[in-house]
Amino acid sequence: MNGKTFTIAALTALALGLGPTAKAQGCSNATLNGTFSYKGTGAILTPPDFAGPLNEVGTLTFNGNGVLTGAGVLNQGGTATPVTKTGTYTVNPDCTGTFSVQYSLGFTSQFFFVIDSTQMVGLAQVRGSEIQILCEDAGVVLDAIARKQ
Repeated sequence: MNGKTFTIAALTALALGLGPTAKAQGCSNATLNGTFSYKGTGAILTPPDFAGPLNEVGTLTFNGNGVLTGAGVLNQGGTATPVTKTGTYTVNPDCTGTFSVQYSLGFTSQFFFVIDSTQMVGLAQVRGSEIQILCEDAGVVLDAIARKQ
């Protein structure tokens, strides 16, 4: 195969998607930047004194550098209480991550999340417009969806 034939074959393969594919750019802490509204639902299973349904709505603001703040209303067992929160987060290259939040009520919770949506900004797709969240605390079943405002 001469040089010209090889070049044409390589260009054809790339155009048809048969050549090496470029890896999508991974996620990082900077992927989460801005304010997200969220709604979480679930239940506290243990300890018995706190067991019952749990719901929360509010906002989380990620600074793009691993720090988050938030505010909302937590409804536990039918009692609604305003809360504020501060914490830290880490985003992995595969767009999963964790965050830890200190609530104004005096407790800390751990969460796992997946960045699972993109939004169009001009002609570019930007990751980080929706997050699926799961609480990792023992005795708590809670999941949430957060969407960028």
